[in-house]
Amino acid sequence: MSTMAAAASRSFTIRVPATSANIGPGFDVVGLSLSLYLTLTVTVAAPSHASPAAPPVIEYTGEGAAEVPLDPYKNLTTRVALYVLRCHAITSFPANLSIRVANEIPFGRGLGSSGAAVIAGVLLGDALGDLRLPRTRLLDFALMIERHPDNVTAALVGGFVGSYLRDLAPAAAEAVSVPLSEVLPEYPPDAGEDWGRDPPLPPHGIGHYVRFGWAPSIRAVAIVPRFELSTATARAVLPHTYSRTDLVRRARAPSPPRPRL
Repeated sequence: MSTMAAAASRSFTIRVPATSANIGPGFDVVGLSLSLYLTLTVTVAAPSHASPAAPPVIEYTGEGAAEVPLDPYKNLTTRVALYVLRCHAITSFPANLSIRVANEIPFGRGLGSSGAAVIAGVLLGDALGDLRLPRTRLLDFALMIERHPDNVTAALVGGFVGSYLRDLAPAAAEAVSVPLSEVLPEYPPDAGEDWGRDPPLPPHGIGHYVRFGWAPSIRAVAIVPRFELSTATARAVLPHTYSRTDLVRRARAPSPPRPRL
């Protein structure tokens, strides 16, 4: 494994949209990107006598600024970026990395804030490592962390999107089902340089998606509640079994996209 070599200074911007999912009959399948954004302005400055090598710095403004950790080994976006880098034998962030985050997406309100953070991290890792991964491979990395594809796919692809998890071969299915704690390990204060350096690689082709048409005349209106509700809590109200009537009604609704679309 290697660290990132020093290079010329560079800057770039990553912008990821909010999303709404579980639309109509498309539970865990259909997602829609919205015009609220998580924006990262990233600068990597080449070390010099005036600016010696320094660890990453995160600045955060907007929604959630008071509660988001600024430690790059605790922040979700940078932890995801480090996961992507380490899966490509790059063990650490580049020196003098500065990330300014401006967030318009409320937390815990059903607008895909965690999915946006995950996609921002995948894109950040891809850009920092100059990996140039195809979109399908970027989605593989996202699905190792966010196990439901609807929000992250819409955040990555944009627009009105149908997505689902493929039926994988046994070895690939086992690789996908590893605990999240192995994909994104917690970093204790006494963690050494080797902590979390060999993360599980995502198999190829975990998910599939198709982008649907969207009429320009249709506008989305988001009603944002004043309270937070976690995804896990919201899902807990769903029944464990469904009646025959419910299943017949669902069978008459549109099916997930065919794999070859």
